[in-house]
Amino acid sequence: MSKVVFIFVFMVAFSSCNAQISKEDKAAIHNVMAQQENCWNVGDINCFMEGYWKSDSLKFIGSKGLTYGWQQTLDNYKTSYPDKATMGQLTFDILSTELLAENVVLLIGKWHLSRKTKENIGGHFSLNWKKIDGQWVIVADHSS
Repeated sequence: MSKVVFIFVFMVAFSSCNAQISKEDKAAIHNVMAQQENCWNVGDINCFMEGYWKSDSLKFIGSKGLTYGWQQTLDNYKTSYPDKATMGQLTFDILSTELLAENVVLLIGKWHLSRKTKENIGGHFSLNWKKIDGQWVIVADHSS
């Protein structure tokens, strides 16, 4: 009996390692990213933040350390990017989208801000997404 249990556990573990994100879920996440890009590029940070989990448990990790909470993350964005000129034009380059577990996705990419009044900036990001109440939202953002 123990061999059967071992084989079953091994097969479940192996199959979960090879799980792929569905085309629908990948498209939904990428659509949120495209919407965020559009919101940013019209100067609407509130709209941009719609892709994030509206929770005090949201985590944002940036150059200044760890921030908890949707509202604090919004406030930090508004302080760092007080106007459309500072915000510039945002582009995302998605490098990978990987299913980590059921309803949990890791997305890795690059970001770039083209600005006329300040120097252009950019970097990389990793986003942990979770499907909550049928919607994909960012629950942790590490941007550098």
